[in-house]
Amino acid sequence: MRPHVALPVTLLLLALSVTVGLAACGDDGGSDGELTCDPTERPVVLVHGLLAASDTWQRQALRFRANGYCDTHVVALDWNTFAQDGAEAQLDALVDATLAATGATQVDLVGHSAGGGLGYRYLADPVRAAKVAHYVHCASGQTDPPAPAGPAGAPVPTLNLWSDGDTVVTTGAMDVAGVTDVQTPGEDHYQVATSAASFTAMWSFLHDGLPTPTTTPDERGATLAGKALTLGENAPVAGGEVRIWEVDAATAARTTAAPLATFAVGADGAWGPFEATRDARYELVLVDPNAARPVHYYTEGVRGVRRFTVLRSFPAEGLVAALLANIPFDDAHAVAIVFSSSQAVVHGRDTLTFDDEDLATEVLAAPEITAIAYFLFDEGTDQVSSGPTDTFSALVPFFLDAVDRYLPASTEVVSVVTFDGREIRLPHWPSDTAGPVVALFD
Repeated sequence: MRPHVALPVTLLLLALSVTVGLAACGDDGGSDGELTCDPTERPVVLVHGLLAASDTWQRQALRFRANGYCDTHVVALDWNTFAQDGAEAQLDALVDATLAATGATQVDLVGHSAGGGLGYRYLADPVRAAKVAHYVHCASGQTDPPAPAGPAGAPVPTLNLWSDGDTVVTTGAMDVAGVTDVQTPGEDHYQVATSAASFTAMWSFLHDGLPTPTTTPDERGATLAGKALTLGENAPVAGGEVRIWEVDAATAARTTAAPLATFAVGADGAWGPFEATRDARYELVLVDPNAARPVHYYTEGVRGVRRFTVLRSFPAEGLVAALLANIPFDDAHAVAIVFSSSQAVVHGRDTLTFDDEDLATEVLAAPEITAIAYFLFDEGTDQVSSGPTDTFSALVPFFLDAVDRYLPASTEVVSVVTFDGREIRLPHWPSDTAGPVVALFD
């Protein structure tokens, strides 16, 4: 698999006047009413890309739900993109389990980035391809010469989603029979899979009409659930625990001494569901018995049934452990992480600030970096802030950024993170014993 040369293409499907008759039922988008779903919809199986996890699909899952899909009919694979042997079998097991659970005879398959490579490999086998009605290829490489997914002589109907704003995979149109091409102009590598425009294209390809609503995800209720996985490898945090506190929106302080809920992490990494208060903010602490320290996640105000909330533990060994080994954990300072699962931070397009510091700079938010995670820590433990560092760039040229920023350890000190008008506040936990703090933007 490799990128191919971009060809001229016209944007299609987005102006269709036909609406889908499967609109979401129940109360309006601002209520807490239950949705009425259609169990006859063909299930959708979603496959993430490099270094990612199922939270890539959080917004699209909300949009499918708003358009009448049952939660059981929208599933996501969490797989190790660093060690891909056996991934086809893992995906096949999820497809089979989904067919058994829903009674469907086929699924629709969506692959993003490295997940697109997996999609093509999976569909090359005739037996597996027979289980898939449509395939959506998002911001991913193509075969040479370009071709639809599926075994030779029996292609699976394929949608190729790409963008001229994607600097990770410079994929253009596949001007071949059996492939529908849609460009979502100006979108970064992640948005090609996660945006409202990409959802409209997916839905139109799968249903031959426009979704209703076309852009706004369902936000009824307030539920948190997801997976606890090791960063990068996506191994379930066996024996782990997720503890949840509500926090004050202004101070990030816990509103109760004891957690509101505690969940044992399942064998597959699953935790929850937690029935939250609408628009409340939460601290989710992941305790991994095999990691040196816990990780504290802080949310935006919770809206909607967020089934793909992934909490990542830092693995004790492997490639990611080596990558993170350069981060000093010391109780004299905090370690903060700003994470966005649905889009990159791009200089000139987005705004990202950490207190008084602009992180959406030409250096830290260059389009070619496609930065989705910023690590801020006291490099050298010298209590001096010197700005961008090359902590990750030698091993990972994109997705991750590092900033030398001294954050004095005190839970009474709170930093304000703003991302395109959204805000999360982070207390400064002592990083060695308490672990890092994460601003979780989905």
